[in-house]
Amino acid sequence: MEATNIIRDAVTRVSALRQSAIDDPALANALSAVKRLQARRFAGTYADLLQSEQYRPAATFFLQELYSEKDYTLRDAQFARIASGLERLFPQQVVQTAVSMAHLHHLTEELDLAMAQSWLSHGALGEAARYVAAWRTVGRPADRELQLATVLEVGQELDRLTRTPGLRMMLKMMRGPARMMGLSALQQFLESGFDTFAAMGRKGDGARYFLGTVREREAGLIGRLFALDAVACETEISQILGQAR
Repeated sequence: MEATNIIRDAVTRVSALRQSAIDDPALANALSAVKRLQARRFAGTYADLLQSEQYRPAATFFLQELYSEKDYTLRDAQFARIASGLERLFPQQVVQTAVSMAHLHHLTEELDLAMAQSWLSHGALGEAARYVAAWRTVGRPADRELQLATVLEVGQELDRLTRTPGLRMMLKMMRGPARMMGLSALQQFLESGFDTFAAMGRKGDGARYFLGTVREREAGLIGRLFALDAVACETEISQILGQAR
């Protein structure tokens, strides 16, 4: 039952963090602004992959499911509702993916909320400068590295799922029951992730290249945001955002 408890605890913590923003309209607006900017930043950083026939589906999946301003409340609630059945109904690989997602959403929501609180205190700055200032004020480099490691872990686990015999058929057979149980958002995430990584896997070493590219670019950006002077960081973020327009 360890996986069940981990998932439910993470969802409970995420719900509490979201509620704290809902209770403060200014903070809620700042949180939305931070999430929108981060989605644009991802789109700019991976503009080449988003334009690539081979890697567009994977980059889009990461953008929509891991780096978006999308409201994940429904899917998280569905993870919590089915948590007790995951270990009975699914292979261990699926259970581990759900646990990794739970960890990722909790850490991401915590960091985003801290960014939003700092965002409010830097209102006189321009968009890129404000983001850099908020990032540096929040700090927590170890948590940023853990966040990236967990994103990559989710990707690696989805890639491994594509090599689990019979899993795609199992997911297909679950569509009806998932819809009846109100688990459509969770079902859609699992199918989309599976199909995205399966398609890359059919084209040689695509998944490894994609995840390696994410690791290299994200780790590099994290390092520069903490190490370079603020002006250089602001210039880089401005250029990246410009590529996403």
